[in-house]
Amino acid sequence: MPWDSIRKRPEEIALSNLRDYDRAVADFSWDQARALLDGLPGGGLNIAYEAVDRHVAHGLGDKIALRWIGQDDTIRNFTYGDLQRLTSRFANILRSLDIAKGDRVYCLLGRVPELYVAALGSLKAGAVFCPLFSAFGPEPIKARMSIGEAKLLVTTDHFYRRKIAPWHSHLDSLRHVILIDGGDTGTLGIHGLAGLMNRASDHFNIERTAPEDMALLHFTSGTTGRPKGAVHVHAAVIAHHITGQFALDLHTDDIFWCTADPGWVTGTSYGIISPLTNGTTMIVDQAEFDAERWYRILQDQKVSVWYTAPTAIRMLMKVGSEFARRFDLSHLRYMASVGEPLNPEAVVWSAQTFGKPFHDNWWQTETGGIMIANYQAMDVHPGSMGKPLPGVAAGIVEKRDGHIREISAPSTVGELALRPGWPSMMRAYLHEEERYRKCFVDDWYLSGDLAMRGADGYYWFVGRADDMIKSAGHLIGPFEVESALMEHPAVAEVGVIGIPDPVAGETVKAFVALKAGFATSEELRMDLLGHARKKLGPAVAPKEIAFRQNLPKTRSGKIMRRLLKARELGLPEGDTSTLESEER
Repeated sequence: MPWDSIRKRPEEIALSNLRDYDRAVADFSWDQARALLDGLPGGGLNIAYEAVDRHVAHGLGDKIALRWIGQDDTIRNFTYGDLQRLTSRFANILRSLDIAKGDRVYCLLGRVPELYVAALGSLKAGAVFCPLFSAFGPEPIKARMSIGEAKLLVTTDHFYRRKIAPWHSHLDSLRHVILIDGGDTGTLGIHGLAGLMNRASDHFNIERTAPEDMALLHFTSGTTGRPKGAVHVHAAVIAHHITGQFALDLHTDDIFWCTADPGWVTGTSYGIISPLTNGTTMIVDQAEFDAERWYRILQDQKVSVWYTAPTAIRMLMKVGSEFARRFDLSHLRYMASVGEPLNPEAVVWSAQTFGKPFHDNWWQTETGGIMIANYQAMDVHPGSMGKPLPGVAAGIVEKRDGHIREISAPSTVGELALRPGWPSMMRAYLHEEERYRKCFVDDWYLSGDLAMRGADGYYWFVGRADDMIKSAGHLIGPFEVESALMEHPAVAEVGVIGIPDPVAGETVKAFVALKAGFATSEELRMDLLGHARKKLGPAVAPKEIAFRQNLPKTRSGKIMRRLLKARELGLPEGDTSTLESEER
């Protein structure tokens, strides 16, 4: 591989939760992982009980569970005892409003304390929690609430008036709206949260949910068609808990910060459930990305484990290493990346800047939790997503004559697939049995991602199957081209697509956003083309480069290659509801 491995120090290995990967894989069972949790007194399994109430039962009620930092730097601390009381009140509110087990509770909120109370309170009541991106417009919200047959929505007065009120009467299932910043309006079904909370009891008998009872509904956008609602059950907490220990190396004394938007699956799995089940103190920042603010939070809050996205890492790279060194980040012990593959240059940059690398990992909305990861006790190969979690059986496969064949030859590209059976695996696409069934062939879950596995067992992302570029007989993965261009000192972000060519079938075109201090010019364009040809060879290197101030990204930070291609070729843009920005 083009980058040297980053070796781990003995002290890092000695203190990690997963010290011997091969032994952990050989000895692991999901039953043992389940035994790390308490289960409901009297039987059953409930995510909220494992995240909050069991810690209080074990005498940890005074420990800070959540430290919230407002946009104005106001800090509010919530202990595990506080969360127990507040979430019990919210669960009692749901009961008083006749929200029954299995009913869908939606949240349209930013990073505010009420979101976390609503999420955990809904799970206590046996309701199904479904988060929405606060940046969604009316139509994406309506589509997701219609598919999920929303019974109750928690939101703000502003969001309600702008995004819900115009079509509220057309959604028959929506019985109640709770406004976190408003009082009772006198309108039937519209309630103010403060009044409801003041009248509710601190005590609640948690709904006796079973492991296979529906708990979470996360929507993921398809290239075409309506969004898919991935169904997850209470048993998912087993995977959330153990992957937090193995992939994020969470300890009970950690200060943990997951920067994910709460509308995204990561914002629930690792922004709420995993850090709380593992008894950490988690940081929640209401504000959006700002390099100085982020470094100040890492410093002032003494963050020890940090989970963020490649887009944010690249934005920090834009600012530069010297800026990072103005801050005391000595408490930072472990860093991980989520959302899309992390380019090798970013891994090397982080090791040089922070004295430790970002640990990339791979999972999907459908998997519910981390499936493949780099670990604290293992060397990091920059650009690799690591090795499968203990308990997760992965493979590289190809489909022939309608059947799946596993590819054993090292470094051979195929589809990344998993053997079903891990606890956080989606149980359905809501109301779409056929769409769900197509994800599974011959006892494999097919991810739709192309990858390869080295002889040493490390996995390497190649690209989405539908993103691959076929040029003059060559199959080109856009991630490989993007990573090569990212090595150029002027490049901040890259998106690569194939465009039709009458001779080659397709040629490679790259869209490049530059770092601060660099200006677009024909000279720079030619320099980038030459750099790519030197790195990749003429058959793989892009034939065209276009400069963009910003590239279209989802709220989770993924560059939307299909949107670049649609705009380039004048094709329908499809579902753009998760688009972060319309800047081009």
